[in-house]
Amino acid sequence: MRRAEISRKTAETDIRVEIDLDGSGTYDNQTGVGFFDHMLDQLARHALIDMTVRCAGDLHIDDHHTVEDVGIALGQALGRALGDKRGIRRYGACLLPMDDALVRAALDLSGRPFLVWNVALPTPKIGSFDTELVREFFQAFSTHGGITLHVDMLHGLNSHHIAEAAFKAVARALREAVETDPRKGDAIPSTKGSL
Repeated sequence: MRRAEISRKTAETDIRVEIDLDGSGTYDNQTGVGFFDHMLDQLARHALIDMTVRCAGDLHIDDHHTVEDVGIALGQALGRALGDKRGIRRYGACLLPMDDALVRAALDLSGRPFLVWNVALPTPKIGSFDTELVREFFQAFSTHGGITLHVDMLHGLNSHHIAEAAFKAVARALREAVETDPRKGDAIPSTKGSL
Protein backbone atom coordinates (compact mmCIF):
# COMPACT_ATOMS: atom_id res chain seq x y z
CA MET A 1 0.00 0.00 0.00
CA ARG A 2 1.60 3.24 -1.14
CA ARG A 3 0.06 5.45 1.50
CA ALA A 4 1.50 7.70 4.16
CA GLU A 5 0.43 9.98 6.96
CA ILE A 6 2.65 12.71 8.37
CA SER A 7 2.00 14.86 11.43
CA ARG A 8 4.26 17.85 11.97
CA LYS A 9 3.91 20.34 14.79
CA THR A 10 6.07 23.39 15.43
CA ALA A 11 5.56 26.73 17.15
CA GLU A 12 4.40 28.06 13.74
CA THR A 13 2.23 25.30 12.27
CA ASP A 14 0.33 22.15 13.19
CA ILE A 15 -0.03 19.93 10.12
CA ARG A 16 -1.49 16.54 9.26
CA VAL A 17 -1.09 15.15 5.75
CA GLU A 18 -2.44 11.91 4.31
CA ILE A 19 -1.70 10.72 0.78
CA ASP A 20 -2.43 7.64 -1.32
CA LEU A 21 -0.28 7.39 -4.45
CA ASP A 22 -2.69 4.90 -6.03
CA GLY A 23 -5.77 7.04 -5.56
CA SER A 24 -8.11 8.73 -7.97
CA GLY A 25 -7.21 12.35 -7.22
CA THR A 26 -9.72 12.99 -4.45
CA TYR A 27 -8.79 15.80 -2.09
CA ASP A 28 -9.78 17.58 1.08
CA ASN A 29 -7.27 20.35 1.73
CA GLN A 30 -7.78 22.99 4.40
CA THR A 31 -4.87 25.27 5.27
CA GLY A 32 -6.67 28.55 5.85
CA VAL A 33 -5.08 29.97 2.69
CA GLY A 34 -7.71 29.90 -0.07
CA PHE A 35 -5.52 30.15 -3.14
CA PHE A 36 -3.04 27.62 -1.73
CA ASP A 37 -5.86 25.15 -1.04
CA HIS A 38 -6.91 25.60 -4.68
CA MET A 39 -3.36 24.77 -5.82
CA LEU A 40 -3.14 21.72 -3.55
CA ASP A 41 -6.45 20.54 -5.01
CA GLN A 42 -4.92 20.83 -8.50
CA LEU A 43 -1.84 18.90 -7.37
CA ALA A 44 -3.95 16.03 -6.04
CA ARG A 45 -6.39 15.95 -8.94
CA HIS A 46 -3.84 15.98 -11.73
CA ALA A 47 -1.36 13.63 -10.03
CA LEU A 48 -4.21 11.20 -9.22
CA ILE A 49 -2.95 11.19 -5.63
CA ASP A 50 -5.61 11.16 -2.93
CA MET A 51 -4.68 13.93 -0.53
CA THR A 52 -5.94 15.31 2.75
CA VAL A 53 -4.16 18.30 4.30
CA ARG A 54 -5.01 20.01 7.55
CA CYS A 55 -2.92 22.94 8.69
CA ALA A 56 -3.40 25.41 11.51
CA GLY A 57 -0.71 28.03 10.99
CA ASP A 58 0.30 31.46 12.22
CA LEU A 59 -1.69 33.25 9.52
CA HIS A 60 -1.86 36.36 11.71
CA ILE A 61 1.80 36.83 10.70
CA ASP A 62 1.50 35.80 7.05
CA ASP A 63 1.06 32.70 4.88
CA HIS A 64 4.75 31.84 4.58
CA HIS A 65 5.10 29.26 7.36
CA THR A 66 1.87 27.52 6.37
CA VAL A 67 2.84 27.17 2.70
CA GLU A 68 6.45 26.14 3.36
CA ASP A 69 5.63 23.68 6.15
CA VAL A 70 2.88 22.00 4.12
CA GLY A 71 5.50 21.57 1.37
CA ILE A 72 7.82 19.94 3.90
CA ALA A 73 5.11 17.58 5.18
CA LEU A 74 3.91 16.64 1.69
CA GLY A 75 7.48 15.91 0.61
CA GLN A 76 8.00 13.70 3.66
CA ALA A 77 4.72 11.90 2.99
CA LEU A 78 5.70 11.28 -0.63
CA GLY A 79 9.04 9.80 0.43
CA ARG A 80 7.40 7.54 2.98
CA ALA A 81 4.70 6.37 0.55
CA LEU A 82 7.28 5.54 -2.12
CA GLY A 83 9.33 3.39 0.24
CA ASP A 84 12.34 1.93 -1.57
CA LYS A 85 10.84 3.12 -4.91
CA ARG A 86 10.80 -0.39 -6.28
CA GLY A 87 8.92 -0.61 -9.58
CA ILE A 88 8.28 3.09 -10.19
CA ARG A 89 8.98 4.86 -13.46
CA ARG A 90 11.05 7.43 -11.50
CA TYR A 91 11.04 10.17 -14.15
CA GLY A 92 8.18 12.35 -15.29
CA ALA A 93 7.68 15.42 -17.46
CA CYS A 94 4.82 17.59 -18.64
CA LEU A 95 4.37 20.57 -20.94
CA LEU A 96 1.18 22.21 -19.74
CA PRO A 97 -0.77 25.05 -21.39
CA MET A 98 -3.30 27.12 -19.48
CA ASP A 99 -4.65 30.01 -21.52
CA ASP A 100 -1.73 32.48 -21.81
CA ALA A 101 0.59 30.34 -19.67
CA LEU A 102 2.82 27.52 -20.84
CA VAL A 103 4.85 25.74 -18.15
CA ARG A 104 7.20 22.78 -18.41
CA ALA A 105 7.97 20.52 -15.45
CA ALA A 106 10.43 17.65 -15.38
CA LEU A 107 11.33 15.63 -12.31
CA ASP A 108 13.35 12.71 -11.05
CA LEU A 109 12.47 10.89 -7.83
CA SER A 110 16.18 10.37 -7.33
CA GLY A 111 16.54 11.04 -3.62
CA ARG A 112 18.81 13.95 -4.59
CA PRO A 113 16.80 17.13 -4.03
CA PHE A 114 17.40 20.04 -6.37
CA LEU A 115 15.08 22.77 -7.60
CA VAL A 116 15.57 24.73 -10.81
CA TRP A 117 12.90 27.45 -10.90
CA ASN A 118 12.58 29.59 -14.02
CA VAL A 119 9.17 31.09 -13.36
CA ALA A 120 8.53 34.83 -13.29
CA LEU A 121 5.18 35.71 -11.79
CA PRO A 122 4.36 39.25 -13.01
CA THR A 123 2.45 40.40 -9.92
CA PRO A 124 3.40 40.25 -6.23
CA LYS A 125 -0.05 38.99 -5.23
CA ILE A 126 -2.79 36.68 -6.46
CA GLY A 127 -5.67 38.03 -4.41
CA SER A 128 -4.10 38.18 -0.95
CA PHE A 129 -1.59 35.38 -1.69
CA ASP A 130 2.11 36.30 -2.03
CA THR A 131 3.24 34.90 -5.38
CA GLU A 132 6.80 34.30 -4.08
CA LEU A 133 5.33 31.50 -1.95
CA VAL A 134 4.77 29.34 -5.03
CA ARG A 135 8.51 28.83 -5.28
CA GLU A 136 8.79 28.38 -1.51
CA PHE A 137 6.31 25.51 -1.66
CA PHE A 138 8.16 23.71 -4.43
CA GLN A 139 11.52 24.27 -2.73
CA ALA A 140 10.24 22.62 0.45
CA PHE A 141 8.42 19.85 -1.43
CA SER A 142 11.41 18.95 -3.61
CA THR A 143 13.89 19.11 -0.71
CA HIS A 144 11.89 16.92 1.66
CA GLY A 145 10.60 14.61 -1.09
CA GLY A 146 14.10 13.99 -2.48
CA ILE A 147 13.05 15.28 -5.90
CA THR A 148 15.15 16.80 -8.63
CA LEU A 149 12.62 19.26 -10.02
CA HIS A 150 12.87 21.66 -12.96
CA VAL A 151 10.03 24.11 -13.60
CA ASP A 152 10.24 26.49 -16.55
CA MET A 153 7.72 29.10 -17.64
CA LEU A 154 7.86 29.30 -21.42
CA HIS A 155 5.13 31.92 -21.68
CA GLY A 156 2.69 33.67 -19.39
CA LEU A 157 0.94 36.95 -18.70
CA ASN A 158 -1.44 36.21 -15.82
CA SER A 159 0.00 35.25 -12.42
CA HIS A 160 -2.93 33.00 -11.51
CA HIS A 161 -2.65 31.10 -14.78
CA ILE A 162 1.12 30.74 -14.46
CA ALA A 163 1.00 29.48 -10.87
CA GLU A 164 -1.82 27.06 -11.63
CA ALA A 165 -0.03 25.78 -14.74
CA ALA A 166 3.07 25.16 -12.60
CA PHE A 167 1.12 23.11 -10.04
CA LYS A 168 -0.66 21.14 -12.76
CA ALA A 169 2.56 20.51 -14.72
CA VAL A 170 4.34 19.23 -11.61
CA ALA A 171 1.28 17.11 -10.77
CA ARG A 172 1.22 15.49 -14.22
CA ALA A 173 4.97 14.83 -14.09
CA LEU A 174 4.61 13.35 -10.60
CA ARG A 175 1.76 11.12 -11.76
CA GLU A 176 4.02 9.67 -14.44
CA ALA A 177 7.02 9.25 -12.12
CA VAL A 178 5.21 7.41 -9.30
CA GLU A 179 3.40 5.01 -11.63
CA THR A 180 4.44 1.38 -11.64
CA ASP A 181 6.55 0.48 -14.66
CA PRO A 182 4.81 -2.51 -16.30
CA ARG A 183 8.11 -3.70 -17.79
CA LYS A 184 10.13 -3.51 -14.55
CA GLY A 185 7.59 -3.61 -11.75
CA ASP A 186 9.88 -5.41 -9.31
CA ALA A 187 13.13 -3.47 -9.85
CA ILE A 188 14.72 -0.40 -8.33
CA PRO A 189 14.97 2.07 -11.26
CA SER A 190 18.71 2.67 -10.90
CA THR A 191 21.92 0.90 -11.89
CA LYS A 192 23.11 1.55 -8.33
CA GLY A 193 20.42 -0.74 -6.96
CA SER A 194 18.97 1.88 -4.61
CA LEU A 195 17.52 5.38 -4.69
